[in-house]
Amino acid sequence: MPAPSIQARRERFRALHAQGCFVIPNPWDAGSARMLQGLGFQALATTSSGHAWSLGLADGDASRAQVLDYLRTIVEASDLPVNADFEDGFADDPEGVAESVRMAVATGIAGVSIEDSTGRADDPVRPIDVSVARLRAARAAIDEAGGDVMLVGRAENFIVGRPDLEDTLARLAAYSEAGADCLYAPGIHTREQISAVVAAVAPKPVNLLIGSASQLTLEEVKALGVRRVSVGGAMARAAWGGFMRAAKSIAETGRFDEFAHAASGKELNEFFRKARAD
Repeated sequence: MPAPSIQARRERFRALHAQGCFVIPNPWDAGSARMLQGLGFQALATTSSGHAWSLGLADGDASRAQVLDYLRTIVEASDLPVNADFEDGFADDPEGVAESVRMAVATGIAGVSIEDSTGRADDPVRPIDVSVARLRAARAAIDEAGGDVMLVGRAENFIVGRPDLEDTLARLAAYSEAGADCLYAPGIHTREQISAVVAAVAPKPVNLLIGSASQLTLEEVKALGVRRVSVGGAMARAAWGGFMRAAKSIAETGRFDEFAHAASGKELNEFFRKARAD
């Protein structure tokens, strides 16, 4: 059966946001993307942190060229629509963001997220008017390319240490007005925060990040009105956790017990052979 076209993937991605709630896990390489598809997930999202760690870099230190290569890898690795964690668009000014977004769209992604963070500890979030101008530029770049890629507006307040809910709501409403198709405030976690974000941008869909242990189930999140759930770098951190436990056990105690928790090589080989044949 031939792989679905990029256009078909984009149409499917938009349809997924129309009702219900789905999980969009974050692979960091081709193998993890294929495994997640094989497990039945309906869409994927890239992870800036997971990708950076796979290159031996800290989150945020990968270049635009490296991230674009990563987007192409994930798009080509599976048949699923892919949302790009595109950080701040790799530019300060709207023109630069538009240029970057055009490059990202050309990789075959179905969605692209643009952050309003600056990467500076002393001034971590851009002013709303600046962020709106950047999102409008991203929207225009997408529309010029056909308009079928979803734009995700991100308000980074909570994740950069400024947990101001009112400012977050104002930002998300402004980003929605600027043309964002889906809104996202990573770091919110209480029912009250989630409900407030959903109400502020309704009827547009909201992405919720669950990147650490949460008492909320998928059904409970769905009941709060969330349309999609991503996990950021958590899948990569889980993999790194197993790797580090095994490596430390060998280095520090000379024991190999942690390999008892490793995946079966036979199972992995069988899965990837079948995935390639399909």
